[in-house]
Amino acid sequence: MIHMNTKTTLDYKNPFTSSAVIIIGIILLALSVVVSINFGASSTLSYQDVWSAIFHFDPTNSSHVIIRELRLPRAIAAISVGAALAVSGAIMQGMTRNPLASPSIMGVTSGSSFLIAIALAALPGISYLGLMMFSFVGAGLGAALVFGISAMARGGVTPVKLALVGSAITSLLSSLSTAIGIKFNVSKDISYWYAGGVSSIQPQHILFAIPFIIVGLILALILSRSISVLSLGEDVAKGLGQRTGYVQLLGTIAVLLLTGAAVSIAGMIGFVGLVIPHITRFLVGVDYRWIIPCSAILGGILLITADIVGRSVNPPFETPVSAITALIGVPFFLYLARKEGRGL
Repeated sequence: MIHMNTKTTLDYKNPFTSSAVIIIGIILLALSVVVSINFGASSTLSYQDVWSAIFHFDPTNSSHVIIRELRLPRAIAAISVGAALAVSGAIMQGMTRNPLASPSIMGVTSGSSFLIAIALAALPGISYLGLMMFSFVGAGLGAALVFGISAMARGGVTPVKLALVGSAITSLLSSLSTAIGIKFNVSKDISYWYAGGVSSIQPQHILFAIPFIIVGLILALILSRSISVLSLGEDVAKGLGQRTGYVQLLGTIAVLLLTGAAVSIAGMIGFVGLVIPHITRFLVGVDYRWIIPCSAILGGILLITADIVGRSVNPPFETPVSAITALIGVPFFLYLARKEGRGL
């Protein structure tokens, strides 16, 4: 818990350090995109092909078509999903002052996938935009269940209680989704959302989802200063004149937009929203005006790197991105849970 009541007691880093993180992060992100586009089953592609396909596209060139229709959308999707999940986690941790908060642990991603499973079973011909709407509603449902049940527990809400309830709700919704898939013979469709990855991304998926992610990121940036104040504690924020209910409402909307769009693109990918905000705070301090943009960049780097690693572990087969992020996230989660366990 943070026991501070003035702006001067916050751990603000040197702005030069934060700027350096952004600049270096953007450079690494650009390099990761080039590597991701170049890396795949076709070994004949060169970096010159990548450059030409992006800036001098020739529809009669098969290499250019592969890059523009398959590789580039995949790279964009990985960056967008990583940024969305990382910023969602940063917002949730800032608003709740809970170091264990993240979309995957708080039931947000499992709620999205559960409603998508219902949509696939009940509405077989549903459009991709329709699936996105169900994903947004499901994100809100999952979060409401976790926070509602935690609030009813004796002793009130604690970080570890939220994590335990979130894990239970995630397991419940995953089991129900599996049952729906078996009952209505849509298991193959549902398995894509639960595997988690960006291997089947199409350009039209990006066109549908990116606007929602952009709106969510812009809203997060607008709220960043208010989240910094709210992270001091709700009582302190009210004492400083902040309308905390208004900030929490807009923050929740941002989380639902970001997580709902991310799940609709890539399915359930865990731990990005848990790990990246902690790394970002270590690098840039606790000012959310820096945490939000840096989390977006680092989240994009993590997920596109995980996608590259997933393709290289056992070629030509692909390891799901969610498995790679879990290898990083599970030990980190256990460390945080142990650290916060005294608050149970």
